[in-house]
Amino acid sequence: MLILLRRHGPKLFQNTIMNSGNLTRLHTSAAASRLRPTTTGLYGFDHLKTPKGFHRFVDDAIQRSGELVTYIATMPSSAEIIRAMDEISDTVCSVVDSAELCRHTHPDREFIEEANNAWMKINEYLHYLNTNHTLYDAVKKAEQESHLLTEEAQRAARYLRIDFERGGIHLPAEKLDRVNQLSIEISQLCREYSENIIIDPGSVDIFPSSRVPKNLHHLVKPIYHSASANSRESLNLGNTMKKKGFRIETDAPTLSSVLQLTPDDEVRKMAYIRGNSSPQANLGVLNRLISARNELAQILGYRSYAEFSMKPNMASSPEVVMSFLEEMSNMVRPSADEEFRKIRDFKRGKCGQISEDLEPWDEAYYTALMKSSVYNLDSSVVASYFPLPQCIEGLKVLVQSLFGATFCSVPLAPGESWHPDVLKMSLHHPDEGDLGYLYLDLHSRKGKYPGCAHFAIKGGRRVSETDYQLPVVALICNFSGSPDPLNVRLNHWELETLFHEFGHALHSLLSRTDYQHFSGTRVALDLAETPSNLFEYYAWDYRVLRTFARHYSTGEVIPQKLVESMEGARKMFAATELQRQIFYAVMDQTLFGEQPNPPRDPSSIVADLKTKYTSWKHVEGTHWQSRFNHLLNYGAGYYSYLYAKCLSASIWQKVCKEDPLSLSTGVALRKKFLQHGGAREPADILNGLVGNGVLRYCNGGIVPDISSLCEEMKLDRR
Repeated sequence: MLILLRRHGPKLFQNTIMNSGNLTRLHTSAAASRLRPTTTGLYGFDHLKTPKGFHRFVDDAIQRSGELVTYIATMPSSAEIIRAMDEISDTVCSVVDSAELCRHTHPDREFIEEANNAWMKINEYLHYLNTNHTLYDAVKKAEQESHLLTEEAQRAARYLRIDFERGGIHLPAEKLDRVNQLSIEISQLCREYSENIIIDPGSVDIFPSSRVPKNLHHLVKPIYHSASANSRESLNLGNTMKKKGFRIETDAPTLSSVLQLTPDDEVRKMAYIRGNSSPQANLGVLNRLISARNELAQILGYRSYAEFSMKPNMASSPEVVMSFLEEMSNMVRPSADEEFRKIRDFKRGKCGQISEDLEPWDEAYYTALMKSSVYNLDSSVVASYFPLPQCIEGLKVLVQSLFGATFCSVPLAPGESWHPDVLKMSLHHPDEGDLGYLYLDLHSRKGKYPGCAHFAIKGGRRVSETDYQLPVVALICNFSGSPDPLNVRLNHWELETLFHEFGHALHSLLSRTDYQHFSGTRVALDLAETPSNLFEYYAWDYRVLRTFARHYSTGEVIPQKLVESMEGARKMFAATELQRQIFYAVMDQTLFGEQPNPPRDPSSIVADLKTKYTSWKHVEGTHWQSRFNHLLNYGAGYYSYLYAKCLSASIWQKVCKEDPLSLSTGVALRKKFLQHGGAREPADILNGLVGNGVLRYCNGGIVPDISSLCEEMKLDRR
């Protein structure tokens, strides 16, 4: 029953059965939520009042699942088999999801360690479930009697059977044991890779401190080293002077700011090389991960992990994906090459040297200068219109306008939260009651998961004819810039990220599936990023921005001319950014594709692909792939971001653009797309929302039509 847990962001995936839920049902009744105890545990789970509570949480989940396995062994009706299977998934994954969120965000080391232990123990139990022939036989029985089931239950039966077989249940015992060993090894390698990124982000020491611009001082750490004084008097006194510098940690957010804002090219170079060659330990981890995934796929009868990963998706095969990526690459190359030449010429003009080369550490700095010179943009001025509390108000405006629903602040019960900065909101509809709950953990802090992500805590599922288990999700970001959380102001790219993750959250909160197996983002991998990419458009549309973007001190609504300048600046290097995404996707496909014999070093593969698929050169000695978390989360699925770019462009233009905040637009998005989760075929959902023409069928797979994206980016398809 192996299936991907789709949380997103860098959107985190983990091999396990189905997804999320809770042993304690959360119903639609507002009265029921008001009756909860005054004290509770983490995320509302009573078990998690202390770190040791994870022990009981795991044990109770295993006990309840065992009871359900025993019940299924009696071969009840097909409908009851599917319902009981979904409850097993719901029960077990409440532990998986809670442990996953805890170990990435909790500041208490003991909680993290206990969450890790729980995560490992429940994953071992999952391997027992995944190889249980009683469950497999019951699911096959339900699939054979599909005429007795609802359409969604039929789909659940089919996908459960497929998931069992993708877990190797049909294999001889020796091979199945090896599959289970590899699955555990892959999980451990993914965890090790992620931990290494947090433990070793890399750093560079810069002297003197004047080489680091003042607007970066909040991101760096002062350091000192002793230097002998020069004056004779000081020497006679045996004095020394302390020279001040800064230590720059080259984690991804800090590195991005340093590369964009530092005029000193040597500082940028040092930061770029260090940031793109850390952590060193992940080179070995990634090699082992590639090997383990390849062996797993081959035992299961696939030529590569990419083929294994792709089979359940719209694309269906690596060949379909690569033909799509080649088409995209050829389409964007001329524009990307032209943008490269413009950046190079701009640098040469600034430096006064006609032969000056353009280096990878120059891109962010000079493109920012070019945007500012053309559009007179100042990032601090832009950020002044996006105080974080106002941006959260923007999310409230969206759900009110589109869905007629309200985000209401909910007091956190003692013990429920993992940090004082965490907020909780309920999504409430006047006619339907509460639709779900959202935790917001948006501020950067040491030891926290370094990216932005949407985590499922509970998936929606129908418990009875009258009761529905409401979805609960957490939206995790790392916004910084002020020691006072109330004074944080977002750059526009951070606002775009917030809206992106909010798109995932809405997908989870608004889905209304019978089974949590299909709740929210538990869809085909190459459909999962579409809602999040669609909501990025809302972060750019002036009709949306003017409803909440106000100056932090004057209250002035963001000027339309400023937004037009921001939009113009965004489009200046759109081809370069698209080309970069294509390179990432090709790299992901290649690393997890068919393996040559003997295997090639991933660093040399990445270097060759960068030269082939981008206009930029590779820097010898760097190994950027050692910190690219999406290699874990997606594993030959990163192309889905490009699918999403094409699909969201079509949806925006044909469904949303005319009136993005209208209730009719929201009804279409909710009723034809978001509410279905994964309970319908992706092609049926997309064709039902946009109409024919949004998809193309080729070589047994499905690819998105690229016309809307080409039109938006003014690219020539020839």
